[in-house]
Amino acid sequence: MRSTFPRQRAGAATAAVTMSPSRRVLLGVARYPCRSPVTFGYVCLLLAGHAWVVHGDAAELLQYLSTNLDNLADHPVTALLGSALFFDGTLTDLGSLSIGSTAITLGLGVCCCLAWLEQRLGALRAFGAFLAGHVLATLLTAVVITVALGHGWYPEDVRTADDFGVSYGAQTVLALCTAALPLRARVPWAVLVIGWPLGGMDVTGPLPDFTTVGHLLAALIGFALALLPAVRRRLGARRQRPEHAGRPVSAQ
Repeated sequence: MRSTFPRQRAGAATAAVTMSPSRRVLLGVARYPCRSPVTFGYVCLLLAGHAWVVHGDAAELLQYLSTNLDNLADHPVTALLGSALFFDGTLTDLGSLSIGSTAITLGLGVCCCLAWLEQRLGALRAFGAFLAGHVLATLLTAVVITVALGHGWYPEDVRTADDFGVSYGAQTVLALCTAALPLRARVPWAVLVIGWPLGGMDVTGPLPDFTTVGHLLAALIGFALALLPAVRRRLGARRQRPEHAGRPVSAQ
């Protein structure tokens, strides 16, 4: 007697392949909350926070949560965690450079890559990587800022600058997804991940601005995570389907 479940899965896979692209997109959007529930909740939280920033009075809170040197010295945990609850960008100013940054960090980084990693690695590992990139890149950038201030490479007002958002964590998961790509796509993807922060780079002295430094450090953290054998096995195994997948197997 043969099991009917592999045939059902094969039929569902065939239907998905023959489905029109627009319908596949709609189906993916409809299934998004179920497939990546933690990322979906996080995106909703970010959008709610952005609405408050745009239409409310959140300036004082954002200054308190910014991961500048003064706040990291005074309340580091609150600043590191709280700064990841808002994104620094726009959703409406389509003619600005900021919309491109939002599309890459919030759209591609969080909504797509983080959700995809949640499906492949689980929510704990996916958000662990995101938070590791956010925290480590912020702390390493703080070291760079301290050294730069000591040499006069950055102005003193950098100590109290507004610095919040999800871009460091998003940059890390963007780089981490390199491990799941085919070999021919990895170099172009890595160029995109490293190159986009350089588009708005502001060079003062021997160093670029500290946000560019932070994005580059976050990318290096993501690439380092992608090289871990456990991560490569998990992402690679899910990307490559076995040859017998979808075929009916005989029940014992």
